[in-house]
Amino acid sequence: MDTFEEYLAKKKINCEAFRKDEKSLWREWAALFQIMHPNSFTAQKLFLINKIRRRFPQEVTKG
Repeated sequence: MDTFEEYLAKKKINCEAFRKDEKSLWREWAALFQIMHPNSFTAQKLFLINKIRRRFPQEVTKG
């Protein structure tokens, strides 16, 4: 199973920026992620994940 940080990376969300700016939401989601299957978590938080992704986009590295 992925860690919450790996999950956020797969969803193209900058984990550190999200954790820094939305501490309580990040903690809530991390706790939920530990007890839910990733697919269930995604289904439950789909629209919120998109909102967070737009707010905290993962920087694209070229290499």
